Amino acid sequence: MTAILQCDLELHDSLYFASREIGRLYETERVIHNYALCYALGLVASPYFIRQQTPTYREDLAALNERGIYVTPARALAADFVLNTWKYASNNYHVKMEKAQTNTPGFGRVKELAVESRFRFYLITHGGDYQPPRWIRLGKWMSKAQLSCVRINAPPERTGEFEVKHPLNPLDVFAAYTVTLCDLINMPPVSLITNARMAGEYLVISSNGQPEICLPKNLTFSFECKP
Repeated sequence: MTAILQCDLELHDSLYFASREIGRLYETERVIHNYALCYALGLVASPYFIRQQTPTYREDLAALNERGIYVTPARALAADFVLNTWKYASNNYHVKMEKAQTNTPGFGRVKELAVESRFRFYLITHGGDYQPPRWIRLGKWMSKAQLSCVRINAPPERTGEFEVKHPLNPLDVFAAYTVTLCDLINMPPVSLITNARMAGEYLVISSNGQPEICLPKNLTFSFECKP
């Protein structure tokens, strides 16, 4: 049986991802990537020490396909930002054992999502009984966030043309659907899409009198891009 967990996330620390780097400005997008959420939820584990800085998304997330679990990106319900400036001194002496003639500080600015910003994402399970934790940590600073989830058992299924207002990972969508129109959210490690129009099987989510949200039914983690 297909079930959907509608998960609302509230930040208790400021949240930073390097979604965009514009000179010395490091900006966080108001969308949380589904890869980051999978690690934060504990669905996949990352070792504390990694000798090579090479992502292993394919190996880590493939196991979730076998478990019948899929996590969407998170969209902002209410988001504010804070802007911080960081500085550091020259570290040539520590790195190269050279005597620094001058102390030339470096600096940059970080645009972070503020405390009490709220997001929503969906976790789709096919026959599983996974229950997310109440508290998670995510982002560069391992920021603390609180989760509250509502389980929707056997959501209505329909077939035909539909539009998805919620952000999606295009690699996961293109594996099973043909997208005719969408808006692009440019961010690493894979740019996301929103306001996507497509046709096929989809799920309908409706709760507390809010507008219906459509999600593709056949979403799995994929890493192959259609030509």
